[in-house]
Amino acid sequence: MPSQKSFKVKRILGKKQKQNRPIPHWIRLRTDNTIRYNAKRRHWRRTKLGL
Repeated sequence: MPSQKSFKVKRILGKKQKQNRPIPHWIRLRTDNTIRYNAKRRHWRRTKLGL
């Protein structure tokens, strides 16, 4: 990844950074909840974005 990024790429990286977090704790405490973890979590070294 070059240090001088285009704004398009930078916007995508920012979105992916926000998506890559665990689910909030209060969601797990809701009634009839089956979501235990964020299935779309991404590790920076294992899975690349393909940009």
